Amino acid sequence: MSRWDETLTFSLKHQISRIRTPVLMKKLTTPFLIASLVVILAFGAFLVWGVPYFFQKPFVSNINSSLGSQTYRARVTDILESGPIDLGGTVQTYQRARVEILEGDYSGLLMEIDYGRYRILPQGQILRPGDDVFVLIGKRPDGVVEAFFVDFVREKALLVLLAIFVTAIVLMGRWKGVRSLLALAFSLFMIIAYIIPHILAGEDPLRVSLIGSGILLGVSLYLTYGWTWKTHASVLSMILVLVITGTLAVLFVQVSRLTGSGSEESLFLTQMSDVNINLRGLLLGGIIIGALGVLDDLVTTQASAVFELHHTDPRLGYRALFEKAMRIGQDHVAATVNTLVLAYAGTSLPLLLLFTLGSGNYGYFINVEFVTEEIVRTLVGSLGLVAAVPLTTGLAALIALHRQRIPEDWRALLGPEGDGHHHHH
Repeated sequence: MSRWDETLTFSLKHQISRIRTPVLMKKLTTPFLIASLVVILAFGAFLVWGVPYFFQKPFVSNINSSLGSQTYRARVTDILESGPIDLGGTVQTYQRARVEILEGDYSGLLMEIDYGRYRILPQGQILRPGDDVFVLIGKRPDGVVEAFFVDFVREKALLVLLAIFVTAIVLMGRWKGVRSLLALAFSLFMIIAYIIPHILAGEDPLRVSLIGSGILLGVSLYLTYGWTWKTHASVLSMILVLVITGTLAVLFVQVSRLTGSGSEESLFLTQMSDVNINLRGLLLGGIIIGALGVLDDLVTTQASAVFELHHTDPRLGYRALFEKAMRIGQDHVAATVNTLVLAYAGTSLPLLLLFTLGSGNYGYFINVEFVTEEIVRTLVGSLGLVAAVPLTTGLAALIALHRQRIPEDWRALLGPEGDGHHHHH
């Protein structure tokens, strides 16, 4: 290569670098540097405030009697005796079995238990050699150690069901299915590691539930659906719907004069523990967390519908886009409210049987606190769903239509429109 060619090549490279450098610097200086600064400041604030609050184990008083402390796993080795027994007119199979204790101080010891002598058993539930059970071990005043049947060990069946569930989710959703499982694990972690300990530490259950729900939903949605405009719309809508649902819950729990002590579990908490728990706040937190799962599905589906409609026909204006998406949302909310009511009805089936046994005195029965709690829980959750559809539709339509007005660098920083939608006009 001649000196003239080398000079020309160097000059061209120099000119190209002069053209590219300002573009790169421009992209890095304005949006990315500001975003980086915000992330660094947020991370610093989290280290200073968040770590002590979220990860420092709060003080929790112990319940007076530790549940399951004297309960041990055991395996049935032999059925020593079996025959019919009459318990108040109910004839069932009575068994005496030998069990081997599998854990604790009595591990390896063979003991005998009665099954079906003192309580009515579910039909068809009998002990068989090889069954794993829980037994309660205690000492009599004369020093003799006795074992009593408590319940069956059900872990194997649950693990098989969990394996089928995980396999089905991964096969159906592929990488999105894996991300949804990670989001599910994070949700359970937030409930067990943050919400429950902080409520037990005496904090306001409503505030703890709102903070936990906000973090839980934000992380879960981004884990499942990625860093996209559709997810941003879902998260913003979800936060607003949570505020609306929380406000409605506070209002109607107050107006209905509910105390939160209608359930047996709440009474157990107050009687067996020296922790001062705000039962009304616990009821409010339960209403919010109970509505989360259905709200998650409704909001993300509605935001997806808006962005899909916009992607299919970018010429649609705000009103047309809103109306088309609302028609989808109306069908969805009708089915979802029905799902929510049926879910509550399924869990409250014994309550509904009591309702039927009320001999027609419905006026009194619906005013009993634990019945009123279920009614308020169902209706407030359903109102949250109804509010979620127009709110999510309106917000997602605004974002879908006006995101192009945001400078390109900032728009790129906030991700694509949706899954695989890189939309340009």
